[in-house]
Amino acid sequence: MSMSNTIREVMTRDYVGVSESDDPLEAGQLLREEGVDGAVVLRGNEPVGTLEVDAVLDHVLEDGAAETVSDVMAESVERVDAEEPIEVAADRLVGVEESLLVVIDEGGDTVGVVTASDLVRAMALGREPEQGAAGHLEPNRTEGTASAGDSYANQGICERCGALTSDLVSFNGQLLCNDCRDI
Repeated sequence: MSMSNTIREVMTRDYVGVSESDDPLEAGQLLREEGVDGAVVLRGNEPVGTLEVDAVLDHVLEDGAAETVSDVMAESVERVDAEEPIEVAADRLVGVEESLLVVIDEGGDTVGVVTASDLVRAMALGREPEQGAAGHLEPNRTEGTASAGDSYANQGICERCGALTSDLVSFNGQLLCNDCRDI
């Protein structure tokens, strides 16, 4: 996959959504269970904010007085059009403090989210095979153990935890690292 692909091609369609009235600790537990860094805060079907794992942690460490997600959420919702090139999402994620962008379609409806992990995965999985020293194509490995001489080109991103590893195996339709296969 090249950098000329659209956000729709790399976004996550199944995103975590929470309500403004949810308990922040329960929302934080949901984020942890789902293995994501952020959720879209919804009022009905309308995104009204985002909740980051860091915000929940700050809430717990500072005073724990917040009663609802609305007390700890970021009230801005960074939106990006699904048909934009993925470079737009990369530029926007670098410029904001949130870990996700809400992806909208032509009608303004939410169709998913895009994260830095989505962009890295798209780049890593879309690479062309590298040329070996003798000019022969060498496939990128997705299984095996990394040795001291391994480069990043021989590694991939775990689709559950986002870890960079050379020990990926297809499990239930996902490329997972050894730790995530054991869960």
